Amino acid sequence: MAIAFILFQLNQVLAQNDSKAVDLQDSASSRNRQDYQLDYRHLIAPAVFIGFGVAGLESDALKELNSSTRFEIHEHALDKLHLDNYTQYVPALLVYGLNAAGVKGKHNFKERTIIYATSQLISAAFVVPLKHITNEERPDGSNNLSFPSGHTATAFSSAQFIFMEYKDSNFWLSISGYSFAVFTGVYRTINDKHWVGDIVAGAGFGILSTEMAYWLYPKINGIFDKRNGNSSTMLMPYYQNKGFGISLVKNF
Repeated sequence: MAIAFILFQLNQVLAQNDSKAVDLQDSASSRNRQDYQLDYRHLIAPAVFIGFGVAGLESDALKELNSSTRFEIHEHALDKLHLDNYTQYVPALLVYGLNAAGVKGKHNFKERTIIYATSQLISAAFVVPLKHITNEERPDGSNNLSFPSGHTATAFSSAQFIFMEYKDSNFWLSISGYSFAVFTGVYRTINDKHWVGDIVAGAGFGILSTEMAYWLYPKINGIFDKRNGNSSTMLMPYYQNKGFGISLVKNF
């Protein structure tokens, strides 16, 4: 299913009529890149993924798929790795690393940080309430917060982030984040933390969150626009106590 999504993204990129290179130094281009149009076609893949996951909460056939997948994993005694706690962030970190190395994406530091922070807020707004509403027990029985997978949502929102930043300049680089996202999702099942449906739905919510973040960016950016005053804003990613986040400092 992840391969099908990547092929879908390739088709969308090849079908674009405005595939000219983006001049990041041109101010007019800077304004145009902010006006992202949320085409309904961009919502097809996340809608299918989310629909699959939701259906799995009630469908006997999909519940059987969940159980059989878990059985196969245990039968083959696959090694449990906890790298999924970190790989969920790798695509987003790649965006910052690539820009620092001179491989410029579509947005500057401030812009992409606002976009990524927005995507994570939207993702959390989807995932956290649903975990408590659905009350689905995890495969390992540790709690009832299985649906949807938050790790996978973060991983795919991060993968969609690097895709959006580089799809117009380097397509193969732009899809590199999906390998880390798929790895994260697969190991959430191998580590017995999620059912297949949780993973697929998490991927859908992650992709949708980033799509919405790019669409909302022009409006949100107005909050941080200092042209009408003497205020200044600084956004910085941080890592503390094995967790990543975004810090905001605003001077008036």
